[in-house]
Amino acid sequence: MSDERPAPSEASEPDTAPSGSVPGAERAPNFVADLVDDDLRAGKHDGRVATRFPPEPNGYLHIGHAKSICLNFGIAAKSAKGTCNLRFDDTNPATEETEYVDSIRADVRWLGFDWGEREHFASDYFDRLYAIAEQLVEDGLAYVDSQSTEEIRKGRGSFYEKGKESPFRDRSVAENLALLRKMRGGELPDGSHVLRAKIDMGSADINMRDPLLYRIKHAHHHRTGDRWCIYPMYDYAHPLSDAIEGITHSICTLEFEDHRPLYDWFVANARMEHRPRQIEFARLNLTYTVLSKRRLQELVEGGHVRGWDDPRMPTLAGLRRRGYTPEALRAFCDRIGVSKKDGVVDVALLEHTLREDLNARAPRAMGVLRPLRLVIDNWPEGHVERFSIANHPEDPSYGTREVPFSRVVYIERDDFAEVPPKKWFRLQPGGEIRLRGACIVRCNEVVKDAAGAIVELRCTWDEGSRGGAAPDNRRIKGTSHWVSAEHALDAEVRLYDRLFSVENPSDEKHGKPYTDLIDPASLEVLTGCKLEPSLAAKKAGEPFQLERLGYFVVDPDGTPERPVLNRTIGLKDSYAKIAGKT
Repeated sequence: MSDERPAPSEASEPDTAPSGSVPGAERAPNFVADLVDDDLRAGKHDGRVATRFPPEPNGYLHIGHAKSICLNFGIAAKSAKGTCNLRFDDTNPATEETEYVDSIRADVRWLGFDWGEREHFASDYFDRLYAIAEQLVEDGLAYVDSQSTEEIRKGRGSFYEKGKESPFRDRSVAENLALLRKMRGGELPDGSHVLRAKIDMGSADINMRDPLLYRIKHAHHHRTGDRWCIYPMYDYAHPLSDAIEGITHSICTLEFEDHRPLYDWFVANARMEHRPRQIEFARLNLTYTVLSKRRLQELVEGGHVRGWDDPRMPTLAGLRRRGYTPEALRAFCDRIGVSKKDGVVDVALLEHTLREDLNARAPRAMGVLRPLRLVIDNWPEGHVERFSIANHPEDPSYGTREVPFSRVVYIERDDFAEVPPKKWFRLQPGGEIRLRGACIVRCNEVVKDAAGAIVELRCTWDEGSRGGAAPDNRRIKGTSHWVSAEHALDAEVRLYDRLFSVENPSDEKHGKPYTDLIDPASLEVLTGCKLEPSLAAKKAGEPFQLERLGYFVVDPDGTPERPVLNRTIGLKDSYAKIAGKT
């Protein structure tokens, strides 16, 4: 009897879009687009294509919704007469909030889509939906049932047992109309009556066994306030809203397939002029991820993450804060395509697509996450030199930047080994390394504190190596990034990884709650990190690569003087290696 849309096992919602701009991103088969093209060739719907993205404003959108957004807006964009509505199916005032409406609008725009003046709400149609309900009563196709929720549920039967007709099923039209109007007028308490369609309690299709149309709910609605105290069920409002808007293709995920006969019944018996064609497709499932709205809410409310926009969350707000680009998400949706069969997509493909996009668009900078102080003894005290370094090694259009260099610099602690292993090409006692774009230095002394921890390296630089070139063409195998201590920005860096430690956290075979499968290493917070000064100008959400460390984005928590960085993703791409082998 819930008014929620059908609940699947554990995933997303409806879905592909205008092609992403990621180099090499290819489109996979899309049977929904093919069916729409077939309808156009056959001259159906007067050559129109009208789709819609119909979220319920009861939570934040996630990557599964991105697939639906891309599909619905993308199919409309392909047609000269194509339109796509943004419609909020706001039929349950108990769970819906303006906050979610605003976040959905922001997410759709961020993905690169514009609905123009075509924003609608199911609540826009409450008067018309109620009028249709009265019409169904007058036609003998609906009745007011006064049974309890449990009695109605039990009376519907099961897959193995036919339903049982309600004792109130044969009420007269006059009695039904009178009760319905009392429901509408607020004269009856919650749960005392419902309006049901009169179809067939013996149907093999349980959805056709006198489904609910309206329930009494004295609750404040985020748009209509207290004007209504009865609200339409989702299964009733959704197909009729499509018909009212003249939608030609109602694109839904597979759990709606069993509801298609019911939706067709509503549209036909409401005498609607437009009859949308419903097409169902497989929703998005990702490894190492949960996409159930209920479970995402549990993660937030249980304090397992820092909110809906936690960068480990698969919400669009979380992905955006982590540094994902809309181009990468659109390209990912193109790659996975649209099929009729459920499956699970390897999250490594999403990460691979993101790396491709960021590699092409993200400028480079230098930062040191675990700094080790390096003093150049033969560099003049107080002297600062600025080296010109390319912002992107593969795209000259990004230009160059001037990076200050001084007597004391920081290098990555991992770039030095006091007792180096075999094939160690970075710095070691008595060894040399190239400081990226600056010079070549030799380590002469290792300074330790009283506890034996290394606190400083004393080095000298080869004065003929200005700019990083070896003056005598000797081979310097190791190169380290660096930051001038005098000019460094102090930063907090948050290293994010996959939230769950297992491939399918929803699988009950693990024998423990899915929240126990959260990887404690999914977030590591580093303080005292050092960044080159150019990063002070970076805006929140603007991607860049810290050379040799990964792709990062500035988080809104920081300031230009003391930035906070989120690691979007590391440089290693396991999926690319696997794909190359196969």
